[in-house]
Amino acid sequence: MATAIAGMTALLTLGGLGYLVLALWAARSFGRAWRGTGQDGYAPDVTILKPLKGVDERMYAGLRSHCLQVYSGRFEILFGVSSLEDPAVAEIARLREEFPAVAIRLLVCTERLGTSGKVSNLVQMLASGTYEHCLVNDSDIAVTPGYLARVMGCFRDERVGLVTAPYLGRTAESGRGRTVWARLEALGISTDFMPGVLTARMIEGGLHFGLGSTLAMTRTALEKAGGLAALVEYLADDYEMGVRIARAGYRVELCPEVVETTVPGYGLRGYWDHQMRWARSTRDSRKLGYLGLGITYAVPWAVATVVASGFELWSFSLLSMVLLARVSVALAVGVGILRDGQVLRDLWLLPLRDLTGLVFWMWSFAGDTVVWRGERFRLRNGRITLVGAD
Repeated sequence: MATAIAGMTALLTLGGLGYLVLALWAARSFGRAWRGTGQDGYAPDVTILKPLKGVDERMYAGLRSHCLQVYSGRFEILFGVSSLEDPAVAEIARLREEFPAVAIRLLVCTERLGTSGKVSNLVQMLASGTYEHCLVNDSDIAVTPGYLARVMGCFRDERVGLVTAPYLGRTAESGRGRTVWARLEALGISTDFMPGVLTARMIEGGLHFGLGSTLAMTRTALEKAGGLAALVEYLADDYEMGVRIARAGYRVELCPEVVETTVPGYGLRGYWDHQMRWARSTRDSRKLGYLGLGITYAVPWAVATVVASGFELWSFSLLSMVLLARVSVALAVGVGILRDGQVLRDLWLLPLRDLTGLVFWMWSFAGDTVVWRGERFRLRNGRITLVGAD
């Protein structure tokens, strides 16, 4: 029995090792594809849509970064809230006072068009936008001054219908906000999630989904893909938007402009809820690919092989190769592409991050509920129905 278990875990480890080699190749391919390219002056006018609910940590810094764009085209920023009682309203007033020259508008989206309040607001906001090109990203996203120039420059190719961007998670520099759970989430984004995105891009012949960090598109492509209103019941609206635009015959481009999202100072419960929402959302969106995701956690499988083999020498050799490949992927993507210095700080947490990732993958098959902004939803085939407050 022990020999059979050791053989099985060794096969899973080898599968994970193969994935890590693919991820390294994918990172190299992405880096080479964009090497030497830059903004060529193409700058279409664009409407930035930012739905808001409440005030997140470092949110104002992220909003402010969108007002500091060095961009030769015109742009406007539309903020949408469900009520003027929302605390975010005061932040927008502050932003308008600091940047009077930027076209900033606040919209109150009174209708609830579906289960997803975010998409419901986006539908109403889009109707008030001025330009053919529009860009959606989350409220806590922080960008560089050249963000719009690089993202919108991708639309010079008329085949491109949607542009998305890689991102990293930024934890608090110190204090209570820099919990081990926050550090594990940030580490997972840079060394697990983003390598997976790059690998999917390589083996599928391009990207066919979107990331919520940036969803830039043309209204024409969006309308041909069915529009935003068709997504009001979906949890992974960003993923679904990219899928539908790709199916409509357009290219989805992964721009090399890296943005930042804020990782809250999670406790264990917050970390669990967020990771489980992420896992079950991915499970419903990419069913076949998600089944194989468990193999990618090579480090826990390699440790299991060491134990199951009775600590045989060959199992330690396999573990060593896996650790080398895992660290190489973390450095190639997390540091080399994302320029995330936190990866070096938290590299020692990689085995724990991979173990928790494997646990989340296994447990994601045990139910269909997710927690999102304090509400509990049932998830079926990508669509969500409200169960109640958590």
